[in-house]
Amino acid sequence: TRRGIPGLEHLHVWISIPFCFAYTLALLGNCTLLFIIQADAALHEPMYFFLAMLAAIVLSSTTLPKMLAIFWFRDREISFYGCLVQMFFLHSFSIMESAVLLAMAFDRYVAICKPLHYTTVLTGPLIAKIGMAAVARAVTLMTPLPFLLKRFHYCRGPMIAHCYCEHMAVVRLACGDTRFNNIYGIAVAMFIVVLDLLFVILSYIFILRAVLQLASQEARYKAFGTCVSHVGAILSTYTPVVISSVMHRVARRAAPHVHILLAIFYLLFPPMINPIIYGVKTKQIRDHVLSLFRRKNV
Repeated sequence: TRRGIPGLEHLHVWISIPFCFAYTLALLGNCTLLFIIQADAALHEPMYFFLAMLAAIVLSSTTLPKMLAIFWFRDREISFYGCLVQMFFLHSFSIMESAVLLAMAFDRYVAICKPLHYTTVLTGPLIAKIGMAAVARAVTLMTPLPFLLKRFHYCRGPMIAHCYCEHMAVVRLACGDTRFNNIYGIAVAMFIVVLDLLFVILSYIFILRAVLQLASQEARYKAFGTCVSHVGAILSTYTPVVISSVMHRVARRAAPHVHILLAIFYLLFPPMINPIIYGVKTKQIRDHVLSLFRRKNV
């Protein structure tokens, strides 16, 4: 059973309004991105294929609908296996999202540092392999978790103090030695965040060096302009993670609902803001959206 937001149960309906609005915005934005990329042959390029992957990962999430069911219908029940499935997909999608952001950094590196080799390096088969590798990595890292959790006896009650099933929330209900679960969870999180971010930062060091070597200032602005959307997507994804992590360590005595609200913000903010970032900063997508509005007004 999922409790929702402890201490704020009486405000669940009101809290659900901004969350529902943000989720609706995320669905509309990412569906629009997928439609535009599919419909416009000019957008059938590596950068937009990776963007489509990012949008598809967001649309695959089932956490928010289940959470809204708790807020609106008090539907808190979830089976143990249902909880494990939700946890598996929740963490897997987060790992896939990080991998796609890394792939987008590689795309920008090749486009700016090796422009003459862009079409020969980032071919359709390579993009497909990168997508499959992102899925394989996430599944490989997350598959042990349900089996590690199945071995425990849960003597601290059936109520998870959260809106959804995440690894540490389930571990807290378990009896026995949970040290391996704790270590495995931290190790996977560190491996993904540190490794992916390290390669993203390295890509941008090479990009910055290549851009600064360009002769004209106009060429520099143009090169930087192609990276702005991706940098925005990285900041929107990793900033809530960092804030949540810092809060867990700095404000340990804060009310539980503070940490849960931050965790929900981490789930909602990137998918809501990414279509806006790419819609505003990417000329081809912006022009396509504007042309759709013009047709409706004619």
